Amino acid sequence: MPAPAPACPAPTPASPAGASATYEAEHRRARERGVNPILYWLVRAVFQPFFHLYFRLSRIGREHIPTDGPVIFASNHRSFLDPFVIATLIRRPMYYVAKRELFRHRLQGWFLNSLGAFPVDRGSSDAEMIATAKAILARGDCVRIFPEGTRIRPGALGTPRRGVGRLALESGAPVVPLAVIGTEDVRRGWRIRPHKVRIRVGRALTFPRVQRASPALAQAVTDRVWPCVMLQWEWLGGVVPMRRAAVIGSGARAAALTELLARAGLDLDARSGAATATGPPLADCDLVCLAGAAAELGSMLAAHGEAISPHATVLVHVDGLVAPLGTLPVAYVAERVCARVVACLGGPGHAGDALRGGAVPVVAATDPGVARELAEMLRRAGLPAEHSSATLAALVEGCVEPEQWTRQLLRQTAGQRAA
Repeated sequence: MPAPAPACPAPTPASPAGASATYEAEHRRARERGVNPILYWLVRAVFQPFFHLYFRLSRIGREHIPTDGPVIFASNHRSFLDPFVIATLIRRPMYYVAKRELFRHRLQGWFLNSLGAFPVDRGSSDAEMIATAKAILARGDCVRIFPEGTRIRPGALGTPRRGVGRLALESGAPVVPLAVIGTEDVRRGWRIRPHKVRIRVGRALTFPRVQRASPALAQAVTDRVWPCVMLQWEWLGGVVPMRRAAVIGSGARAAALTELLARAGLDLDARSGAATATGPPLADCDLVCLAGAAAELGSMLAAHGEAISPHATVLVHVDGLVAPLGTLPVAYVAERVCARVVACLGGPGHAGDALRGGAVPVVAATDPGVARELAEMLRRAGLPAEHSSATLAALVEGCVEPEQWTRQLLRQTAGQRAA
């Protein structure tokens, strides 16, 4: 009797490592062969004069860049043009990471790879990317890293990830912080407009080399590098992040905002209603929060409205509509305060309600950069938050759809006017 055939092994699910195998050729080329010298210098010979003439490119602080040996360039990321503009800082090839989606088209992937790009899996700890970057640095070349992980525009800089710290520790290469500004205003659709672009370079930072960097150590190095990038950004006139805040109001909403902003690391000044408080003057605050009931909003603005700086952001977290016309609180404040942006926060009145009920607060502002920064601030404090550029969207609470809230809002407004 013939022996039974061996059972076929059950198929195993694809592993995450298998996903990166598709881009093995791009990583191998960056490690072993480097850029295509003919294509690289030909493209640069065309692009660099174009940048100087059309964008009036200004490069400040190039004397801080080491002339030879491995170098890590850490920069903010505002536009797809950033890698090409930053590459003009040095007279040798500069390698950089790019999202792996750009390599799905064979011709485009070959072109970018020939210019020094190699893929990275954003949102995960990509060991393949780190290995490629270390191999490039080991042979004495330069690597450019965008610690934010994606393009951040508009507004202030985003939150960095710890990959640059890990690479600096495990390679031992110096880190050159720099900032670029103006590239986000160049493109409108497919049209490339003339706009002033400036780059500023800071002094190189060095760190002791370790065999394997722990997440905590990599984060500590990133926290040392990123303020130097922010320093260059602010010197160029970029939007300064919010550092000083004041909370005006009383009740659960004011208490929740005070606790969240303190957790987020802001220099906080809490004021209740019309009372004054010791601390930084209101005119020096980057963020002013109005929290409480709609009936108290008039007294808050009467006491503190004129002291709010025109460069400040006002965050409104008020319950109800403002009598007698049923005006939205954010519209009521925008009409009476001269501020840079008036934003609103919608959702549960207390931070614990969001955590227990699963509702996610929404921060909304007409300036999407401000809305993003405020939402990141709340997330940094431990409260999940979303952001939107539609002010009415911030009034959506929990799972309520915007259309349902709009109908409810109109009914409340009509009722108050009839009364």
